[in-house]
Amino acid sequence: MRLPIYQVDAFTDRVFAGNPAAVVPLESWLPDAQLQAIAAENNLAETAYVLRGEDAFELRWFTPAVEVDLCGHATLATAFVLSTLLEPGRDRLDFVTRQAGTLTVTREGDLFTLDFPSRPAEPVASPDPRLAAALGGPAPSAILAGRDYLVVYDNEEQVRALSPDMGALAKLDRFAVCATAPGKGGVDFVSRFFAPAQGIPEDPVTGSAHCTLIPYWAERLGKTTLTARQVSARGGELACALAGDRVKIGGKAVLYLEGSIVV
Repeated sequence: MRLPIYQVDAFTDRVFAGNPAAVVPLESWLPDAQLQAIAAENNLAETAYVLRGEDAFELRWFTPAVEVDLCGHATLATAFVLSTLLEPGRDRLDFVTRQAGTLTVTREGDLFTLDFPSRPAEPVASPDPRLAAALGGPAPSAILAGRDYLVVYDNEEQVRALSPDMGALAKLDRFAVCATAPGKGGVDFVSRFFAPAQGIPEDPVTGSAHCTLIPYWAERLGKTTLTARQVSARGGELACALAGDRVKIGGKAVLYLEGSIVV
């Protein structure tokens, strides 16, 4: 059996930047073990599987190790493939997911905007005591938590200089760790994201993390429209907005690879 596969760099306007995701359109669902094996073989942060439903598309995301509840960059990559290559001209796509509800992506020119749930983090009185040392940086100014730890630093330089111990981070009591700080040069905030326990040591650009970052920085800065940058080695830019209990996450994407899988 041959399956089409596309590799897209998301949250960037050029190849070799942003976050690469694989997109695999399906005519019917394969067994979960096969979906996971393909994602492991791809060895990208996420592989997205998309299936046309009756009224919307069904969408699932897998890291090399696990299925995840929400993924931004692979949703953006999927919308790019559908509206650019498979159904050119579409400016709205609805995706039914298994844990995050229905997600909508709209397109205006080369900008894709994700409509995702807001996931505010709360201050945590007793974070995992191994957290600060595992990140390999100075003491943070604040630690909050939701699905992930949100670790706040004083400035961008501290976030860029983090030298995390991935083995130690993988043992923490949360899904992942997001480090953030105020940005500069027209950028409201920066971040890095680490999820070694999920098969992703450092994610280049993490849309789902901005479900937590956006409400935090919107409240702290007193504004609902923000510009963000993930300062990983590849880097990526995101146009962000808080809209009640939803967040809007905008970015561009570019095709890197088109081919087929033989299974």
